[in-house]
Amino acid sequence: MIELVDIAYVRSGAADLAGAVRFATEVVGLEHVDGPADDTEPGVAHLRADGRHHCLAFVAGASGVIASAFAVADPGALALAETELETRGFTVRRGDPAEARSRRVSEFVAFDDPFGNRIELVVGQQTLARPVRYGRSAGITEFGHLCLDAPDVAEAHRFWSTTFNARASDWIGDAACLMRIDEVHHKLAVFRGDEPGLCHVNFQVAELDDVFRNWHHLQDRGVVIEMGPGRHPQSGAVFLYFLGPEGLTYEYSYGVRRITDEAAWRPRFFDPAEPGSIDMWLGPTQKPLTQPQLLPEGVRS
Repeated sequence: MIELVDIAYVRSGAADLAGAVRFATEVVGLEHVDGPADDTEPGVAHLRADGRHHCLAFVAGASGVIASAFAVADPGALALAETELETRGFTVRRGDPAEARSRRVSEFVAFDDPFGNRIELVVGQQTLARPVRYGRSAGITEFGHLCLDAPDVAEAHRFWSTTFNARASDWIGDAACLMRIDEVHHKLAVFRGDEPGLCHVNFQVAELDDVFRNWHHLQDRGVVIEMGPGRHPQSGAVFLYFLGPEGLTYEYSYGVRRITDEAAWRPRFFDPAEPGSIDMWLGPTQKPLTQPQLLPEGVRS
């Protein structure tokens, strides 16, 4: 079994690179890392939320998610992961040094999960010592989780829990499985969708008030609010989902549950048709808009 230690980043194609960066900094509040002192790479923009060099990278080209990445412990773990995946029948590609540099990692491998989502496993993700220079005061504290789509959520859980160390924290019928790789209630979620893609990226904020201040900030700028503010009964987090350029859905959340007694926790099962099963505050709910997975062919990696 391959042990994931954290989420790493999302790499996303942007037809309007400048517009995607402007929204991520001025509206979401992320830092645009690239500059004269940061070895600027033409056609790629790195966005930062916490100690990582970046958690989101936009690549000039067709709109769509290019890859979702997870970290493993060290080069030995990466080599073992590569062998394990190949043994299980996956085609695995090892990134070259230029690709690794673009991702600000020492090494990485890439493969497609059984549903067509491009996954990258990385080691040596770069950390920046200086404080984050947020694009605005949104209260962001960290890159919280990422969510993928798959046509069969149970099969997706089987893949992530047998190939990797992901454990189901809670289920929302056959519509979603929320999975943890550490104490956080979920760092990975899989939602039911007809095609592979990135359902959303999540950023944690410091205070409950930040969620509501951000809500007003988004409303004032005419941003499409997809769902919230509300509170998820599974993680206990107060949430706000909103749509950015290139079809990318963002989420702010505050107060996510931590599962500290691993032996005692048992996944719970929520009926999505039951009022309050997605939003305890009984607000309107809908599945966030998914950014489609780009095919590897012809896509700048």
